[in-house]
This record gives sequence, C-alpha cells and structure tokens, in this order.
Amino acid sequence: MAESHIHPPPGDAPVLSGNALKVLQSRYLIKDMQGNCIETPAQLFSRVASSVAQAEAKYGANRAEVKRRHKKYYDLMASLEFLPNSPALMNAQRRGMLSACFVLPIEDSIEGIFEAVKQTALIQQAGGGTGFSFDRLRPTGDRVASSGGTTSGPISFWRVFSETTNAIQQGAFRRGANMGMMSVEHPDILRFLDAKQNLEAFTNFNVSVKITDGWMRKLLKSPKTRHIVRNPRTGQRHLLPRRIDIASYTIDDLPKLAGRGKPASGRAGQFYTIADIWKMIVKCAHRTGEPGVVFIDRINRDNPTPSLGPIEATNPCGEQPLLPYEACTLGSINLAKFVRATETGADVDWPRLAETVKLAVRFLDNIVDVCNYPVADSVRLAQGNRKIGLGVMGFADCLFALGIRYDSAQGVEFGTKLMKFVNKNTRKASSELARLRGPFPNWPGSIWQTKEKKQVRNASLTCVAPTGTISIIADCSCGIEPAYSLVFVRQVLDGAKMLQVNPIFKQIAQQRGFYSRKLERQIARTGSIRELPQIPAEVRRVFKAAYDIAPQWHIRMQSAFQQHCDAAVSKTINFSENATVSAVDKAYKLAYQLGCKGVTVYRRGSRRQEPMTLY
Repeated sequence: MAESHIHPPPGDAPVLSGNALKVLQSRYLIKDMQGNCIETPAQLFSRVASSVAQAEAKYGANRAEVKRRHKKYYDLMASLEFLPNSPALMNAQRRGMLSACFVLPIEDSIEGIFEAVKQTALIQQAGGGTGFSFDRLRPTGDRVASSGGTTSGPISFWRVFSETTNAIQQGAFRRGANMGMMSVEHPDILRFLDAKQNLEAFTNFNVSVKITDGWMRKLLKSPKTRHIVRNPRTGQRHLLPRRIDIASYTIDDLPKLAGRGKPASGRAGQFYTIADIWKMIVKCAHRTGEPGVVFIDRINRDNPTPSLGPIEATNPCGEQPLLPYEACTLGSINLAKFVRATETGADVDWPRLAETVKLAVRFLDNIVDVCNYPVADSVRLAQGNRKIGLGVMGFADCLFALGIRYDSAQGVEFGTKLMKFVNKNTRKASSELARLRGPFPNWPGSIWQTKEKKQVRNASLTCVAPTGTISIIADCSCGIEPAYSLVFVRQVLDGAKMLQVNPIFKQIAQQRGFYSRKLERQIARTGSIRELPQIPAEVRRVFKAAYDIAPQWHIRMQSAFQQHCDAAVSKTINFSENATVSAVDKAYKLAYQLGCKGVTVYRRGSRRQEPMTLY
C-alpha cells in the first residue's frame, strides 16, 4: 500500500501484549509489496481515528476541531478502552469499508439468488460478514413455471453461497463468515437441520432455526401437536410424514392439509410432531453445536423500524438483527480498563465509563458517514437508519478484578446494572447527537417516534458481540463470556497457535507468590483451577473458567444483558463433554423463558477443530 496511508500518531503509543502485536502484524498493519509491515500499531490507530474524524467536517467542524477529534478518537483506541470491529481497523482510508455486519435478502428466483451471491462476494471481499434467511425459497421439488421443471431447493443454493465464501477467502485477511437461517415451518426444515450435521460441509456458516412464540407455546403446552409446514410460494400447508427420507424428500412427499388442518389421509402418530422437531434440533445441537435457535417474534417486537418491513436474519454471530440490505458497524468497550481501587476494595469508574460511552457513540455514528458500503441498497438503509452496535468486552476480567463470581446472583445483578448503565448512556449520547445533527432519516414512523417519543441519531444502539480478534488486541476476555480458561491455546487464521494467559490472574498469582510455569502448564492441560490446592480457596472461588460454570448461569448472564440491549447478545452456552441431550433441551427452553433473543450451545469436544483449546 502507498505510504500516503501512513499517519503519524497524535498521542502516546499503545501498550500491547505480545499476542496483540502478532495479530496486528499478521492481519491489520499495512504491508509493502514484499509483505513487510510498513505501519506501526500507533499509526494504524491514527489512520482509523483520522478517517472517523473526517465525518465531523460534514457537520460544520473546522480543521482545528477535526484535528482535536482525531486526537480524542486516537486516544480512545490507543488506550485499548474501546475498539471498533475489525473491518474498521483494517480498511480505514484503504478499502474504506468499515462495517462488519450485513444481511442480504434471497429472492425466490435465479436472478435474485445470484444477485445476492454477487453482493455477498463484494461484501466479503471487503471484510464484512453476511446473514441470510432461506425462507423465501420454494421447497425442494416445487414447480418452476418458467422452465416447467422443479427446483433443487434451498440447500443446493445455500451450497452456492458457501462456495462463494470459500473462493473469496483464498488469501483473505479475514475468515469469511455467514449466518444461515430457516423458519421451523419451512418444508425443507428437516433437510436444513441434517445438512449442517456433516462437519465438513458449510464450514463458513453458522446456522439457526427461527421459531415463533406461537410454536414455542405449543411446544411447552401441547408438544404432541402435529408439526405443520408451509410452502412460501403457494401458502399451502403440509405435514411431515415420519417415513420420508430426510436427505431426499420433496414437497410432493408431504401430504397437504385441507380446510381446518386435517390431512387428506393419515393415522395418528404417522407425522412429525412439534416435540419431534424440537428433539431433532436439540440432538443436532448436542452433537455439533448447531443449529442455534432464534426467537424471531421477540426480535421483531424490538424492530425499531417496523414500517420498513420485518427482520428476517442476523449477522453471522447473531447479535445484530438487521433488515434485508441493512448494515451495521460494531464497537466494544473494554470493561477491564474501568475498574479502579477504592477504600473498600474496587469499583467501576462509572463517570469515566459514561464519558467513554458518549465518545464511542459519536465515533460509530461517524463511521456511517465515512464507510464505503459495497452494495447500493446497503448505503440507503445504513444511512437511513444509522444503526450502530456498541457493546462490551472484558466482562469476565472486570468480574475478576472486582472479586465477583460469574456464576452467582451478585454476578448476574452486576451484569444487569452494567448493561443498564451502558444502554442508558448510549441513548443519552444518541439523543444529544440528534439535537446536533438531526435524528436518523427513517425516524418518522419508527418506535422512537411512536413509542419512545424521543429523537435519537441511531435506530438501534447496543448489542454484545463476541469480540474474538479485537479482544486479543485489547488483551481482555471476549464479550461477556467467562474466561475459556485462565491459560489456553488460541488458534488464529493462518494456523498459528498463541498461548493466552489471563493477565489479571497472572498478576494476582505473582503478587501472592503462587505463580509458576509449572502451574501455567497445569492449568492449560485441565482448563480449570478448581482442583488445584496450591491456589488459595478465595481465588479458586472467583477465577472460574467457562466449563466450571453451570449452563443455567451462562443463560442467566445472557438474559441479564439482553434486558438492556437494543439488538441482541452473542453468547455461547458451554457444556462439558458428558453433557446430556436433556441438559441442552433445558438450556434452550430456559433461554426462551428468560427473554433471550437466541441461544447457541457448544459441548466441548464435539468438533475436531476448535478456535480455543487446551494443551
């Protein structure tokens, strides 16, 4: 890249861990034609800050004010108190595409399908992730009037999207990521569930089943109700016979429902029930970690712009439900940076956190103006709704520093308090921006006008992302996840392995005199310190890792954050190797009962390759 992209930093250089430097050098810093880094981390943050500050001029800022904003945005990132999503770090003043999250519609026609394929390629080439719903596609074996033949169905076209991502990924700086969703009431739902059970297929897709409140009520109250599917092309309803071959059935194999829902023929017990479909979902999730479940009615009750249509899908990790063609930029505040010592122990520096939230909202709002969206319809919707996704990372580290157990009522109460504070201050900041710059253009008719009676700059403001790579840069725990382990091996895009040691645990262990390389290796082998008597009991009580924590506490924490979050929460519910199918069943139902918008589980060892492993 040309050296004109190199920006002198306007402030102190960031203090980075060895792993952070490795990741930045591998994937983020500008390189010359020989592959040598010609940019420092400080220059990277300056480049991003400069790009974001340019938006200020659109709203009347003079050169001195833009320069002052450049410094503030630089300090915000260089302090590692806040980082935007990866495309913003990689692409600022280069490719110019700064958003991570896109949802694309897939229309039920060859032209519509391959237009979406092209748009996917453009977005992923620039580093964005894409989400899709396959609901609109007619089922396998359905008639195609234009050719007189029949369609090969959603799964065959899903494969085209997956292969497109594989092709774009060749030599890419970021692994291509997709979310594929299908309604539980689509005729091809059995094929959809079965397809992802082959761990060699669709490796660049997460998948989720969309479930309505009505379907969940039947599951909980009358699970033996026959499961009814609906052809999206004709509206005709069908039953799923138990005798069909899941891999090869077509719509012609499914009996039609007539009148009030009675099949033309068939015995009791001949057809799949709602309980059967649920058991299949749960068994698949237990076996491979997929599908996740999305409670689509709950998502659409929080759709801020219902007059523009329903939300059909989310971004690849599920935290940002978006309209078709909509885009969103994410950013996360590193909570570990806001713990301060007090006379009685430690607390969050709430005033400083509020100021950081305010600055981060302005930063993300500016990105909407300077982002070079690769799809024209995304420009229209992104600028019309101006959605941003401000979230948090380093939550587990924050709890460690405060001496609070993750799996406790105190931990859940603190999570609720924290996200409520972030959400409240995010809305306050967006309202202040609306007074300065005007509300988002689609504000008329939005829930902000009709329900909240409030002008805001951004239609949606908060979500909790997984923060996989930016948490390595910030040297903190991911999102609101508990620590995977206090010592573990992280595998990154190029196959390199990095040893990750929790910095707060290491500091406390060194201060109290029980840290050693031998202990480090011991923890990396087991993933837990609960059986290590050389570690003080009060340390073992607080420093619990993901698999030390019962699944219900994972879900309770997700629910606590969801209560005060505009969009959704990316969270994995961890299970041990010997967890039962029944345990997964209970977890999925608890997530629904506690108000989560979606749920994803992972049973340790259920896949050969994992991004985080032990020795």
